[in-house]
Amino acid sequence: MDKVIIQITSGRGPVECCRVVARVTELMLREAKNAGIEIAVLESKKGDINGTLLSATLLAGGKQLAPFIKEWEGTVQWIAQSPYRKYHKRKNWFVGVAFFDVKKQLQWNVNDVKFETCRASGPGGQNVNKVETAVRGIHLPSGIQVMAMDSRSQLQNKKLCIERLEARFMAWQTEKLVAQQQSQWQEHNELERGGAVRTISDKL
Repeated sequence: MDKVIIQITSGRGPVECCRVVARVTELMLREAKNAGIEIAVLESKKGDINGTLLSATLLAGGKQLAPFIKEWEGTVQWIAQSPYRKYHKRKNWFVGVAFFDVKKQLQWNVNDVKFETCRASGPGGQNVNKVETAVRGIHLPSGIQVMAMDSRSQLQNKKLCIERLEARFMAWQTEKLVAQQQSQWQEHNELERGGAVRTISDKL
């Protein structure tokens, strides 16, 4: 794999699991960089309490991905006393980590985009100009649409349209993977977590 999307989720776990998602994300970023792996956060969904995450989505690439994936993929068990419930007896918290090969996902291709031009309208319904400079881009496989009318240049608006459409497409892809992984994690959420790929003992 050259590039992978990493999904870390708490499922329907309590706030302590959301805290573990944030801690695992920090640890994963640090370990990846030390291993020479390029890694960045694509998206993170914040939990109800500051410093917690419901889920995090990362993009990683590099030659050392295989051992990194082997170390992290699956269930991560984090052993720590809850910082939110002082007398809570439970000390084992679990999060799910999944990897998705970018090559196996629907790829962005500008040839899949249909462009339409139209007149850019100004305040009060006045035309900014009399030529069709606004550009609407439609990504046919996903149905995502964006409009660009920032510039008086149709060519510049087309470039902006492509940039925005690609960003929306990546977000759409990420949301699909998040939903898929969340669903899988929640299917066995009520079961006792077993066979953790990694166990970490620490203070939350």
